[in-house]
Amino acid sequence: MATLFVLFAVLCSCWQVCAQQPLITFNQSAGALLLADGNTAPTILVSNDEWAGVRKAAGDLAQDVGRVTGVNGTVTSFNSSFTTNSSSLVVIAGTIGKSSLISQLVQQGKINVDATRGQWEAYQIQVVSSPINGIESAVVIAGADKRGTMYGIYDLSEQMGISPWYWWADVAAISQQSVYIMNNTKVQPSPSVKYRGIFLNDEQPALTNWINTRYPPGKYGPGFNHLFYSTVFELLLRLRANYLWPAQWGSMFDVDDPLNPATADEYGIVMGTSHTEPMMRATNEQSLFMNGSWAWATNRANVTEFMLQGAERAKPYESLYTMGMRGLGDVASPTLNSSSLETIVNVQQGLLRQVYNISNVSVIPQMWCLYKEVGGYFADGMDVPEDITLLWSDDNWANMQRLPLSNETGRSGGAGIYYHADYVGDPRDYKWIDTNSLQKYWSELQQAFDRQARAIWILNVGDLKPMEVPISYFLSAAYDAPSLASPNSTHTWLSQWVARQFGSEVADTTATILLNYSMYAARRKYELVDPTTYSIINYNEANNVLQQWTDLVNAASQTYNQLDPSLQPSYFELVLHKCMAGHIVHSIHINAARNNLYEEQGRTSTNALAQTVLNSFAQDHALTQRYHQLLNGKWNHMMDQTHLGYYYWQQPMRNSLPPLGYVQQQEISVAGQLGVTCDGNNGTVPGDDMYHTLSSNVLTLPPMDPYGPSRWIELFSRGTDAVNFKVSSEQHITVSPSSGVLQANGNSTDIRLTVSVDWANAPNGSTISTINITTTTPTGKYLNGTYPYGNFNMAQISVPVNKTSVPAFFHGFVESDRTISIEPEHFSAFVSNTNTNTNSTSNGSAYYQVIPSYGRTLSGVGLFPFTAPSEHAATTSSSTSPKLVYNFYTFTPNVTNANLTLYAGTAMNTDPSRPLKYAVSIDDAAPKIIQPNPLTHLWPLPDMWDGMVANAAMTNTTTHDLGKPGAHTLNLWLLDPGLIVQKLVLDLGGVRQSYLGPPESMIV
Repeated sequence: MATLFVLFAVLCSCWQVCAQQPLITFNQSAGALLLADGNTAPTILVSNDEWAGVRKAAGDLAQDVGRVTGVNGTVTSFNSSFTTNSSSLVVIAGTIGKSSLISQLVQQGKINVDATRGQWEAYQIQVVSSPINGIESAVVIAGADKRGTMYGIYDLSEQMGISPWYWWADVAAISQQSVYIMNNTKVQPSPSVKYRGIFLNDEQPALTNWINTRYPPGKYGPGFNHLFYSTVFELLLRLRANYLWPAQWGSMFDVDDPLNPATADEYGIVMGTSHTEPMMRATNEQSLFMNGSWAWATNRANVTEFMLQGAERAKPYESLYTMGMRGLGDVASPTLNSSSLETIVNVQQGLLRQVYNISNVSVIPQMWCLYKEVGGYFADGMDVPEDITLLWSDDNWANMQRLPLSNETGRSGGAGIYYHADYVGDPRDYKWIDTNSLQKYWSELQQAFDRQARAIWILNVGDLKPMEVPISYFLSAAYDAPSLASPNSTHTWLSQWVARQFGSEVADTTATILLNYSMYAARRKYELVDPTTYSIINYNEANNVLQQWTDLVNAASQTYNQLDPSLQPSYFELVLHKCMAGHIVHSIHINAARNNLYEEQGRTSTNALAQTVLNSFAQDHALTQRYHQLLNGKWNHMMDQTHLGYYYWQQPMRNSLPPLGYVQQQEISVAGQLGVTCDGNNGTVPGDDMYHTLSSNVLTLPPMDPYGPSRWIELFSRGTDAVNFKVSSEQHITVSPSSGVLQANGNSTDIRLTVSVDWANAPNGSTISTINITTTTPTGKYLNGTYPYGNFNMAQISVPVNKTSVPAFFHGFVESDRTISIEPEHFSAFVSNTNTNTNSTSNGSAYYQVIPSYGRTLSGVGLFPFTAPSEHAATTSSSTSPKLVYNFYTFTPNVTNANLTLYAGTAMNTDPSRPLKYAVSIDDAAPKIIQPNPLTHLWPLPDMWDGMVANAAMTNTTTHDLGKPGAHTLNLWLLDPGLIVQKLVLDLGGVRQSYLGPPESMIV
């Protein structure tokens, strides 16, 4: 029954995803007309003089009806002699000013298109009575232009339940007995961003190998032909996109297949070229078809002629020209500078005037991508003509480097953004699967929109698959940015998107899965994760991270198993695969780290753990094969990208494992068959190692207090025989279990003991307790004893016990282990000159807002709106700058140099006149103003950039004098929009090494 509910519910909510107004229903209701059922299908009427792309979209709608009801619609051309005897509902589709049929309806007063006419890519859909003689009623789709009409057609398809990803992600259409259209009028305005598209890039090995299995090779390389691109163009239209940079490295769009540009134009897709390919010429054309070198300084005439040919070839088609010039093959040119680039652009605009025979070149869409060194030239004062769109780039790691300033928003060419979901370069390639934080996308894209970068948005998507989710989100934001203005909208968008693909029953669960996935995967790119990333010994970090991935896979698998079999392939592609893949990668590296530690500790389980890693390595391959064999091998090679074994920025040529260790299991440790280690320690007792005093046989647990966690001790076999153990301790120390037997093989070679304190009976103040761990298992046969500890003595664990308490009146964070760790959304109060409470986060202009699932652990807090002016930190009562207050309580005396580390989201200074800053103070001390990212030219990037993007966090540490222990307040001002804080850690001398930082302190 659950499956049947999913099948029904999937269509009930599909209209919410991109269509702002529902038109389709599957139950008869007042005023609704039957569009299609198992016996009836609509006639889709298109005039003879309509755009070819509109006719193509009408044909798609006819097939989409058949996918839902089993009976295809029929596309019919309209002319003056048109008649019909069909009793089925008619759908009329046409473009205002192009379609004679739409013109007739307007002239006869059947439809009013005043709200749509002349509006870029707008459309309207309505039911019209007696539109033509012999037709009782018709659904009329009228587009302001070619794409507007096509978007309107695909809107109906989507509302019927046809996913834009029906081919590229195999989302099955759900059968319906009947499809009705409501008698509503929908007027869809122009998109938020004018040009919205994707860039197929870094397409080797995956996409190229896939192409080589499906399409015949071209003259110069793989078969990136019009048959392939037709599937991409249709996907873009169904996603309401209109712009494409074609595959760059192994192909040449206009050369590989002469039908490519004509096909794009038929579909209404605006073609462009990447930031390094000016004037509609592909990278490979530069070396194959140009006379001389790609060097302006020494080969200007031939470079100019080469660019002229590009404009002449592109003239018949709708194109968006890339201007400027870079070196050959996506590198900086050693001979170009600001002055020469200004000359080049002037020459290029002259070529466009010549080719198009016009004087006003501003009517031709042009952009200049200020990428890497080109951004540096702009920062140096390079002049860019007003009619060229400034395409601002991120830093290749999803951080916009620059956005329009107030004096740039009036440029006629406007501004846009070039954004990355895939990248090849420092500090590491990331091109395997989706590792993008959707909440990071939200913060950067909304900021770009609010700051008036609205002319072009283009996303580098690598191989296209498996980037379906970030592509969908990016293009949804580009189409209707205001609908995603709230940071809470991301989960809502995901829930609606999932309902569109798989049904409302699994929507919220799967939305949570995908949002959690985007947080976990974005903590550190898979290509940068290694055995040293997460701490094995501190804060249970590695175990907790791996458990999160395990829970994620379990949740995704459970949902997958409850779906109808027709939906499972697409759920695997869009959800389950990435969860399983991420889990396997983390299992490999975390278990390899444990294996390396266990080898050092001499554990018998070392070898079994090595096998666990090898098993995960095999699972990684098996998962790749499962993907490749799906649907009779439709996506074979799409997961060919290597992702294990990185040693520098470039991809490894073959997947490989990190080093694994083994121990000799046929021999007994010279320190006895029982090994002991504990929380926060690499060391092992009995015995010697570099981590504790030689021959001491004592390890020390991190301090314990009423506001901290329990601790753990691990016992393990180091020999060839079963080994017993017994634990003894003072009465207020509880260790569980306190006795047992470990085996020399199998699953019982290791055990974790939990250490807790009975605080009611613990001594007051700070004391040291001792835990003794004994065994009677001998290390061998000797004449004068059993020597259970070899040449050493029994193991002991020292337990620092601090019986502390806070006053009953205090509310806030409490010190434990000389650490206070804060998740910023848990502020004690928001303070402004007129407001002090725990609920409001606004002072009337600028305000703070929580961004759920932002960052690496829980959420982020930022200053909004993105257009707000900079704030000023002040402790006076007259200050209007909002601040966040965090109450905390300390016990450690005489702390004059407490280190406060603020973890912010990665960010660049998008306005050089107001670099990102925050201010912080403790109690009544003067605020310390910090700029975590130094202000530099757009290129090169600041020295701290590599570490920032690799760690997915921007950190800065300030030192503070706490004075006496007791109650304190931490005051935080975020002084500029765009700086989002994700964690605060106050180190009183106890913070331990970890990747994510200490878990949040207890709040009382």
